[in-house]
Amino acid sequence: MHNLIFLTDLVGNDLDPYVRLNEAQLFHARNLFIAESPKVIERALRAGYQPASLLVEEKFLDRDLADLDHEMAINQTTGLGQTPIYVANSELLRQLPGYNLLRGALSTMYRVERPDLTSFLAKMPADHPRIAVLESVVNPANIGAIFRSAAALGIDGVIVTSDSADPLYRRASRVAMGTVFQVPWTYVDAQAWQAKGISLLHQYGYQAAAMALRHNTVSIDDSQLDKVDKLAIILGSEGPGLREKTITESDFTIKIPMTTGVDSLNVAAASALAFWELGKRQTK
Repeated sequence: MHNLIFLTDLVGNDLDPYVRLNEAQLFHARNLFIAESPKVIERALRAGYQPASLLVEEKFLDRDLADLDHEMAINQTTGLGQTPIYVANSELLRQLPGYNLLRGALSTMYRVERPDLTSFLAKMPADHPRIAVLESVVNPANIGAIFRSAAALGIDGVIVTSDSADPLYRRASRVAMGTVFQVPWTYVDAQAWQAKGISLLHQYGYQAAAMALRHNTVSIDDSQLDKVDKLAIILGSEGPGLREKTITESDFTIKIPMTTGVDSLNVAAASALAFWELGKRQTK
């Protein structure tokens, strides 16, 4: 039995996460994030995230709850229990920013504590691990697309610098189709990463492959990369790319061969090609 609460207005304090707080405020003041759509919510639940509440449009209530119940039954995921499920009609929901972009039910969920970089690296698989590092990737859609590719193409974990977009922002997790709850990942302070990130990768036996153009850049299909036991693929900001220090301290600089006149791809597209070539698919 679901705990349904039918709304006549959006003024209650319990509705602040949906109505009056932006995602940064949710993160820093409430330690919450919003998951959007039954598929994303179900994957978060399956990964162990606890819901604070749901908000569902009345005309889609039966559909969204049926989708959630069906997915949770298939995956033997704990149900919603007595989690408050706020139900609002279309007229009320039009007051929400971005109403026309919604993809079904919304849920506020509690964040989980992320491991520090040392603990994260220590828990990576021992057999031919492949991880990705996202340095200053600020577009949530790109973050989401990278996570979706990482999940699909054999990347064991993702490290996100603190000056990147938050993988749990609604747009990121929606574009990722919930795979941000599937791939192990953690944050690293941007300054700490610059100071000692590459050296810590080296301490744990990883060789770093920075995606950048230099005189010594090798193609992503270079056979020497496949022979590396532990590989960290480092992707940079959509505009300026990786910091110079990251590139110079890396063991390889790698590139995707391009047609004449084109020197780069969007970071999300580049990640998919790099993960396809260098991910677990390539394990011998």
